[in-house]
Amino acid sequence: MSKLSLDRILQSQGFGTRKYCRSLIEDGEVSIAGQVQDNYRTTVETDGLVLTVFDEEWVYREHVYIALNKPANFECSRKPSHHPGVLTLLPEQFTWREVQPVGRLDHDTTGMLLMSDDGPFIHAQSSPKRHVPKVYQATTQDPVTPALIAQLLAGVQLHDEPAPLAALVCEQRGEHQLEIVLEQGKYHQVKRMLAAAGNHCSALHRSAIGTLQLDTLGIAEGEWCYLTPEQLALLAPV
Repeated sequence: MSKLSLDRILQSQGFGTRKYCRSLIEDGEVSIAGQVQDNYRTTVETDGLVLTVFDEEWVYREHVYIALNKPANFECSRKPSHHPGVLTLLPEQFTWREVQPVGRLDHDTTGMLLMSDDGPFIHAQSSPKRHVPKVYQATTQDPVTPALIAQLLAGVQLHDEPAPLAALVCEQRGEHQLEIVLEQGKYHQVKRMLAAAGNHCSALHRSAIGTLQLDTLGIAEGEWCYLTPEQLALLAPV
């Protein structure tokens, strides 16, 4: 448990600069348990704290851990260049508290994207040494064949890679559909592996990370949710 001044709490939760947070409090825009708080120096216990700011409730979180069901044509960058950034799909407070994607999905790839402001968590989920499996649904330009699956399981050589890369799992899901499980997380890996095996990836969707399944989260494309401790336990330990 810890106590912090109210202006520090608001700043930590992404409501803006310390000066702006103080003005919010002095203007009567912040309340706790129905009581308006107008003294920014007031110290408050953060454990279990629920703030009301601009008539909207916010649960205090030391760090945020979220999953986004990423649509196509969004970039996983804080400084996007050609398409909107994924942060535009989240509340503005997350930008202020420097939430960032855990790894990246290509702008045209859809599916599960983890995001957080917790550095050790981001490192644990993205480090290749952790061997976190990621599940993809790939649509191929040419029909899936047993030979294609055999190649992807045996390993294909990619440019600038010292050794062949292989899928942990590769199963046919339709005439032009593959489910591929990888743990390396190389740049454009699924697309490059399919190209190296003589096919082409025309669409790509990430359906799971670790044993956390996107379809169990109940979020539509473009939506996000906080991850519960139980859901976080399905990912790589920090």
